[in-house]
Amino acid sequence: MIVSGEAMRRRKRLDPAGAGIVAAMLAAAFMMGVVCSVGAPYASAGTDDGVALDGGATGLAGRPDDHASGTKLDKKFKGKLPITELTEDEAILHAMNRLAYGPRPGDLERIRQMGLEKWIDQQLHPEAISDAALDERLERYPTLNMPARKLFADYPQPDQAAKKEGITKEQYEEKMKEKQREAESQVIVTGNENLDKAQQQLAKLQGPGRIVAELSMAKVDRAIYSNRQLEAVMEDFWFNHFNVFANKGEDKWMLTGYVRDTIRPHTMGKFQDLLLATAKSPAMLFYLDNWQSADPLAFQRMQAMKAIRQARYQGGFAGGMPPTPGTFPGPVTSGANGAPPKKNEDRGLNENYGREVMELHTVGVEGGYTQQDVIQMAECLTGWSIREPRKDPEFFFDDRVHGQAKKVVMGRTFNYGSEKDGEEALKMLANHPNTAKFISTEMARHFVSDNPAPALVQRMAATFSATQGDIRSVLRTMIYSPEFWSKETYRAKVKTPFELVASTARVLNAEVTITLPLAQWVGRMGEPLYLCQPPTGYSDKAETWVNTGALLNRLNFALAFAGDKLGGATVDLKPILGDGALRDPDMALSRALDVFLGGQAAQGTKDTLEARLKDPQILQASLDDPVKQVNEGLITGLVLGAPEFQRR
Repeated sequence: MIVSGEAMRRRKRLDPAGAGIVAAMLAAAFMMGVVCSVGAPYASAGTDDGVALDGGATGLAGRPDDHASGTKLDKKFKGKLPITELTEDEAILHAMNRLAYGPRPGDLERIRQMGLEKWIDQQLHPEAISDAALDERLERYPTLNMPARKLFADYPQPDQAAKKEGITKEQYEEKMKEKQREAESQVIVTGNENLDKAQQQLAKLQGPGRIVAELSMAKVDRAIYSNRQLEAVMEDFWFNHFNVFANKGEDKWMLTGYVRDTIRPHTMGKFQDLLLATAKSPAMLFYLDNWQSADPLAFQRMQAMKAIRQARYQGGFAGGMPPTPGTFPGPVTSGANGAPPKKNEDRGLNENYGREVMELHTVGVEGGYTQQDVIQMAECLTGWSIREPRKDPEFFFDDRVHGQAKKVVMGRTFNYGSEKDGEEALKMLANHPNTAKFISTEMARHFVSDNPAPALVQRMAATFSATQGDIRSVLRTMIYSPEFWSKETYRAKVKTPFELVASTARVLNAEVTITLPLAQWVGRMGEPLYLCQPPTGYSDKAETWVNTGALLNRLNFALAFAGDKLGGATVDLKPILGDGALRDPDMALSRALDVFLGGQAAQGTKDTLEARLKDPQILQASLDDPVKQVNEGLITGLVLGAPEFQRR
């Protein structure tokens, strides 16, 4: 269709979908930079080798031409950190992108003044850092401090709640809808469309879904606002390592306590303590079914003893006959001829946790164990169960179903005949040399590279073994290794959706009033929080997160957020970009590249972005009119969608 010049002059501005079109065009261009740079993030310093974002030849991850190799940094700044290939600003950005969720405005200057080594040392000791402002922010989520018992009571399952109230499930659902309508009616309208929409959305969450929603919002808030950034990163790392799926049965009600009482207190302590805490957590016991695991012979003995007791009990009645079902002293629960209920007939050994604790949590899939070791490990853990899992879940050891025979796991014999079988087997796994290697590899992959150098892993594993699995010491060994600070690792990791959301909010200095929309964006980009179903957790490798559809989603997120169109959040770019950027698109782009990418963008990225500056959607004017006002949000969104910001 041909549009006349007069018609075009009457069209004052592109409709809002114009931003989406720009995003789609740039997604195709930027995709080249992200995909082709996986595994080879940078060309050599001072060169422009590689595949360009626009199809030409350029560096892929934004290493500037004037990057200094062999830079000597001030001793006061770096201390004993082995930084030889990065500038001060690069070193700060690198540390904040790996040991934190990216910088906020002013962070670079603050760390430059205090010294990078001092900042890192502070982060390694989070207990000494005040997080009062975050604590106050988290008070808006009442479920965070509730025990599972109260969560079950206040946010019951619909069918159970209906039964308790003596109404039908349909009637209960209508009651909950009325509660939602009442909550929505109490929302104070502010006139801010983004905030009001987010408030309405949050008000609708009145049932059990509120528990995971508040946990997810708190996780995002912690990543954005916590002063204890490394602790927040480690909490995410360890939860992913010891993953639990929120939507498996009753785990939804147990997950809050799992994060609060099991994961967070052990983020930088001893790995053995963390392992034992997860093993005894009701959330993990339920998720991997160990709470129902029983030694077959022990279970048969228990059932036999139960039958004997029942026979004695029933024999006390005249004629030796049991009472009529439903009368005193209660309904008969045994099956025909005094047999146990059918649901218990097949109860036996469950190998799920025994397998995953070795394959995923400790020695790793190549850790040298056999299927027989899995069976024996499961035997060690029989009787590790949950008391009242649907009411007041807590760990308890049921010695009636624990295997009494000796168990041999990876050459070690355990013959205590008690809870100690499991405890000692887990301690053995926690301190196994293959666990030291496996955990060190996982940490190096997360913090350094998708394919960490064997020498680095070996040093970390040696520290792990020498300190009995002291996580803080292993982190320190990694941070004080030259591989961590090499130019090959700088911006070599692709951000997960969660990392992207947190780092974007931080760099924009966003004020997030209602975090639900941000948490939902994490899920929309492929990483719904606490909803990874397999025990593997989410992948930490680039190929999982790099594809055209995902990158388009990331660009749309950046455009919405930077354009102040994201529900529940407010962004003000004027203090960040300055007054001059409002009238000059070139200045706006230059300033955005400096602020959000540290002034380090590949020439291909610059060319691709500069080509969009004359777009009417950016200039916010008629196609034939002079510039009136620059759309800073659109320019910023496009910069945040560039490969350089998608990597850390």
